[in-house]
Amino acid sequence: MVGPISEAEREAGNRKVKLVLLAIVTVTPPLIALQLDPTPVQLLAAAGAGFLLGLVVVWYLGRLAAEFAGSGRRPRRRR
Repeated sequence: MVGPISEAEREAGNRKVKLVLLAIVTVTPPLIALQLDPTPVQLLAAAGAGFLLGLVVVWYLGRLAAEFAGSGRRPRRRR
């Protein structure tokens, strides 16, 4: 029988998802730039910008997920 996920397993899974998302966002701009025959400097600039954008996206999604993972209880409705 399968039990609930431990906190360590949850953290490891979240870390892997964040790293994969960061890698995808980092690699995308240089791949798009390759279609325009960039110089090596432009390619590095695209990779750097993609990395910074990836950090922002991972940070934002982490904050958003933390809001949803809060207490898990709905506030009571007043009558």
